[in-house]
Amino acid sequence: MTLLTSLARVVAARVGRAQPTKTRRHVHLSARPLMLIPLQLAGEACAPLAAMVGDDRHKPLQLTVHEPRDRSRRFEFTADLAEAVLAYIDGFATKPEDDDQPFPDAPQLLMPNAGGVAFTRLLGRSTRFRRTDGEYAVPAAVPLLGRWLSYYAERAEVTGSALLVPLTASLADHWATGQSATEDANLAALLSWIDPPDGMTGSEAARVAEDPVHCPPAGPATDPTFDNEVLDHLLKAVRHAAAAGDGAALARAQAAMDAALRSQLEPTWELMWRSVDLLRALPEAASVTERWKSDRWSFTSQVGWLRDGGAPQPRRDGAVAAARRLARLEREQQRLAVQRAYDDPLVMAEHRLTGEAFAGDVTAADPARLDTEGRRPKLRPWITVATMDEVILEQGAVLRSPDRPGQEATVIEIAAAGAAATGDLTRVTLVTLELAQGRVPACTRVPPAREHAVDARRPARGQRGDRRRRRARGLVLTGRGEQAGGQA
Repeated sequence: MTLLTSLARVVAARVGRAQPTKTRRHVHLSARPLMLIPLQLAGEACAPLAAMVGDDRHKPLQLTVHEPRDRSRRFEFTADLAEAVLAYIDGFATKPEDDDQPFPDAPQLLMPNAGGVAFTRLLGRSTRFRRTDGEYAVPAAVPLLGRWLSYYAERAEVTGSALLVPLTASLADHWATGQSATEDANLAALLSWIDPPDGMTGSEAARVAEDPVHCPPAGPATDPTFDNEVLDHLLKAVRHAAAAGDGAALARAQAAMDAALRSQLEPTWELMWRSVDLLRALPEAASVTERWKSDRWSFTSQVGWLRDGGAPQPRRDGAVAAARRLARLEREQQRLAVQRAYDDPLVMAEHRLTGEAFAGDVTAADPARLDTEGRRPKLRPWITVATMDEVILEQGAVLRSPDRPGQEATVIEIAAAGAAATGDLTRVTLVTLELAQGRVPACTRVPPAREHAVDARRPARGQRGDRRRRRARGLVLTGRGEQAGGQA
């Protein structure tokens, strides 16, 4: 938790309403996402009980396993779920006009919380290896659904991916509440802080939302009281009617179970669409489009792999595959950190507080300076920035600008410049790298003295570009209204 987030939580607790920690929406939201709310039977690792799924706010599809301990009934449920999910996915697998481009769009799954994502991973693992012939055969759609669910669960681990989004995580990333992170995992309580009803504070609304009678859990676990007092009796009624061979009694018992589970699912369904409305109200960050294109490429590759008869995902990665995956996850996490800082001034402000970025005024500039140490002179302008931010950079640190990501600068000197009216002033001297071709600098590339340089943040290593940019260690300053600073 950063200093600004901690401060926002204190303010939220004092004023009774969640405080924004981002000025931009850093997650892609599809125009037609697929909502999925799974419920599982208590005490079972992966025994589906019911699900509500659909991409139409007013037409959710409810699926129920009336005997969740019966293996055949579970796979009947999975086949019905596959029919809904695969039809949605297939609608996006259209061939692009250019073979060198990904599909125009990709299917996005939204789930209420991280528990739903974990259940999706387990369901995918338990179904993707099922045989479609021989003993215990399952419909062909079942293992295919398992492979897609496993794929989506793996993409959910990639920082910045928006193919599978737990809404509690996205909401908590954009707002700070006056409750703990564990309490933020409750979708109803979290929304109560962000958008409390009229006449109530966030704390009061969250207290009401935590009542499982008023707001049932968002799954996959159900309320224990509901399990003991309602669900257990309904399951017994279904078993007794099935054992007696009474078709009419069985239909009544199943209808009663459907209605009871619908009462547990519908409140979460409404909360999820309300969450989407709140997130859509935020302006989308500039880098979201680039990350979504990466998701589209991933989806395109997965479709091609399945169409070519590729094997299911292994139960465990090998040593080399695991190392590559870990390295890729680290790169994506670093890349997201850079992009969010570039896109959002509140994120950049957090890095300024830690000294990883700084803002200040350009006090001197020498755009025509030449470096004569090599065989031939090279254009290496000098820029001096005065800042009141704490700077933790060291000499030789390579920096980069959010507004001019193609520019780099190297810290030459950091020295105290004296005291200002509101605090100590630090002078940072930078030398920029490869700003222009030839020996005449472009006047727009080097900020003149008395201009304001604002913010910067760390490595461009996560950014796409040539090998030199990927090795860069930080961010840089430029001119008025632009950003400066970086990290060693």
